[in-house]
Amino acid sequence: MTPQAESVLELFRSTGAYLEGHFRLTSGLHSSQYLQCALVLQHPAAAEKLGRLLAQEIRKIAGGADLVVSPALGGLIIGHEVARALGTRFLFTERDAATGKMALRRGFSVAPGETAVVVEDVITTGGSTGEVIALLREAGVHVAAAASIVDRSGGQADVGVPRVSLATLQVPAHYPEQCPMCQQGIPVVKPGSRPA
Repeated sequence: MTPQAESVLELFRSTGAYLEGHFRLTSGLHSSQYLQCALVLQHPAAAEKLGRLLAQEIRKIAGGADLVVSPALGGLIIGHEVARALGTRFLFTERDAATGKMALRRGFSVAPGETAVVVEDVITTGGSTGEVIALLREAGVHVAAAASIVDRSGGQADVGVPRVSLATLQVPAHYPEQCPMCQQGIPVVKPGSRPA
């Protein structure tokens, strides 16, 4: 693990954001480890630092962008900080209650030909990031890259664009029917922003 990745994970540990137990992730998978980014990002200095570091990594693979777009809720703070560091505007998507799909709301709009980067807090399967990329592409936006503070997939999540993270972990995640913690009867906790 790189010194930068160690530093990022130490920031998670020191703020109580690196949790151990039995968790149901946003993806529906179960894991014994959970990264609660909100506990790190509640500290403005930490959020600003992580945003600056992530912007540096984005510049290496994508150069510049016209906008940063993040899925709500987890990507809001880090996406805003990355946009600030890149000197660009920031938009976010929300899940439409009727369709269950990501949508731009609150008067946000994009224009065909704009270049975007999609920023998340943690990526596991790439599902939310992929949904945002698809939404932007449907609107004619060029998505140059995707980024996250932490990659839980061990670098395996494929979202169809170049992707960077500040720390990459190989954290086992299980389908509920194959979860050893479920088989042991250990209660599962859903700590994220999406309802259970």
